[in-house]
Amino acid sequence: MAKQQPIPEDFLALMADKFRMLGDSTRLAILHSLMVGVELNVTQIVSATNRNVANVSKHLKQLAEGGLLMRRKEGPFVLYRLNDPVVEKICTLVCDSLRREIESQMKNSRRLLNQKER
Repeated sequence: MAKQQPIPEDFLALMADKFRMLGDSTRLAILHSLMVGVELNVTQIVSATNRNVANVSKHLKQLAEGGLLMRRKEGPFVLYRLNDPVVEKICTLVCDSLRREIESQMKNSRRLLNQKER
């Protein structure tokens, strides 16, 4: 087996910052709302995430500063879109993994229930 190259500490810190941006349910809901591939304004994102304006605005700022979102002004609106295509891939991979785990747990639970009924 080939030995892996060490990852420099500075790079690990940057990776941790990126993962930290994905560690909040509101930020994940915002990112998910933008995975449809169109730009949305704050009002549309609030509607899609069922969160309040102040909370969404705070998290949009963090996501944009973290490089995960792009924003542009169009008339009176600021429009947001995903800036990093890897984010959608990560979210899809994690959702698929969770789905498999839950399905496995459900199968095991059904099996236990069926055994108790006998």
